[in-house]
Amino acid sequence: MEERLQKILAGAGVASRRKCEELILGGKVQVNGETVTALGTKADPDVDEITVDGKAIGTEKKMYLVFNKPKGVITSASDPQGRKIVTDYLKGITERLYPVGRLDYDTEGLLLLTNDGEFAHLLTHPKHHVAKTYLATVKGVPHGSELDKLKNGIMLEDGMTAPAEVEYHDIDSEQRHSTISITIYEGRNRQVRRMFEAINHPVTKLKRISFGDLFLGNMKRGLFRHLTKDEVESLVKLAKQAGKSSAGRSALKSPADSRVKAAEEFKPKPKPRPNTKSANTQTPSARSASGKPVSTKSTAKPASKQAARSSSRQASKAKPAGRAGANSSRNRKAGDSRRRGK
Repeated sequence: MEERLQKILAGAGVASRRKCEELILGGKVQVNGETVTALGTKADPDVDEITVDGKAIGTEKKMYLVFNKPKGVITSASDPQGRKIVTDYLKGITERLYPVGRLDYDTEGLLLLTNDGEFAHLLTHPKHHVAKTYLATVKGVPHGSELDKLKNGIMLEDGMTAPAEVEYHDIDSEQRHSTISITIYEGRNRQVRRMFEAINHPVTKLKRISFGDLFLGNMKRGLFRHLTKDEVESLVKLAKQAGKSSAGRSALKSPADSRVKAAEEFKPKPKPRPNTKSANTQTPSARSASGKPVSTKSTAKPASKQAARSSSRQASKAKPAGRAGANSSRNRKAGDSRRRGK
């Protein structure tokens, strides 16, 4: 059956899929005697002759190891500086194995190694979000609010992290150091160390204790063991399930983008500023001589009622004045008549 060339090479244990792609682009791979440099090229390993640097690839037996990496060991198949590498500890293993992901030089703990490129690709692809748990010994004791920043995602130089699972594991009696259990679902460079640096509690010791549902247990440093068939199948199933869950999420670039969008969408709208010229506005500083607050509400309505009552009283007073004026007019007329009679 035809498959992409880089997949065939990775499955044959030549290298990781990414490295196999580099070999193809570099003109190192030949199919039936012809050099291939296109990544989309397909071939059938049962029919076609496939070589890398002139050497035919074989159908190597798949191997899966779990290794307790000591501190001060390079997670690589070689090191130009001559430092110890993980394969130095694989006594009796003749197959070419490659690490599944990486652990920093100063980080110890669980590391998977395999010659199955598809297996490695499945577990390390960002979309699968396979959980990895570490024990981080840090300076001081982070407050709960600081750990909440890690739980909710924290901004690093390369962007916001996905939410992590964090809890206290152990605290030094003098509170100079504490050990925190942290589970992340990403694989950025020095991610755990940078997350704790961001909350001002730098890591002094870091150990990975689990990868997916595989745990380090009591394995001693520098030792390894073969994974069982059930363990391999369980990791593959876990990664595929995580990939499906990831595909069903929002099409945003990362979980951080979703949180940012939600924050923007539900950000409270600013309240309208009160109209200080309104008739119903109160002045908090207005107080009586006794110091008690005095209402400064406008008295426009009561004033209009008072004016109405005042007008009514004036009108009622005006009526008697009108009668007095009428009597005065009649008296003047009578006086005029008497004068004319004289």
